[in-house]
Amino acid sequence: MAPLKEYSVPSIERALSMLECLAHSKHGFSISEIGRRLKIPKSSAHLILTTLERRGFLQKNTQTGKYHFGLQLVSLSRSALENLDLREEAQPFLRCLMQESGLTVHMAVLERDEAVIIEKVEAPGLVRLASWIGRRLDVNCTGVGKVLLAFLPEDELTHLLRTKAFARHNSRTVISKSALRRELTLVKQSGYALDDEEDEPGLRCIGAPVFDENQKAVAAISVAGTASQITIDRVPILARMVTRAAGGISSRLGYTAQERSIAN
Repeated sequence: MAPLKEYSVPSIERALSMLECLAHSKHGFSISEIGRRLKIPKSSAHLILTTLERRGFLQKNTQTGKYHFGLQLVSLSRSALENLDLREEAQPFLRCLMQESGLTVHMAVLERDEAVIIEKVEAPGLVRLASWIGRRLDVNCTGVGKVLLAFLPEDELTHLLRTKAFARHNSRTVISKSALRRELTLVKQSGYALDDEEDEPGLRCIGAPVFDENQKAVAAISVAGTASQITIDRVPILARMVTRAAGGISSRLGYTAQERSIAN
């Protein structure tokens, strides 16, 4: 196996080194100071720092010429800490859901217009799903994605549907905005969403929302498996398991609303 270093990108390595360098400074560093500390040519340091500044990861003090962390880094760190707390609270419920259902369990959050998996509890057995922490999913054809859409505030949902172009994965994928809106209304009424082989043929997924103390859907959890594992007649039973687990996590986060009932 080739050493990991062979696969690194020098410019990214330098950018990360700069961020780590600035993390140890109370008042920031100038381009010259960073260049000297990291033994980087001033011209290269200037390009990387101005790029990071333009993207909001760094800010430059116009009087001193020194760089320090920008609001984008603060936002990312806050999101990372929130997701860490969320995963810790959810872990016992996710493990119990996997054991009860015998299926792989995912937890995802909405990031811009995609669902991102932040936790996975894999079920034992021969079936292994091609999913991982950090994988991004389309919101129109996955259980977690449709749930996260359904419980968005109306203005945010309208904006997303107006600006997002959905990709068709197969003949079952819903890409019509009006048809998706109708389905999201049903999802909100029932409290769960079904991915009926819409993302990948032969696979099904059932997702339910996780709410915080502000009544906001901050995440979604799901069970996923093959069509033979999640048969249509088993969907109501599994939906109750998923919504019950999601309700337990929501309670841990301070959500106090009554549990939704799942229609047979």
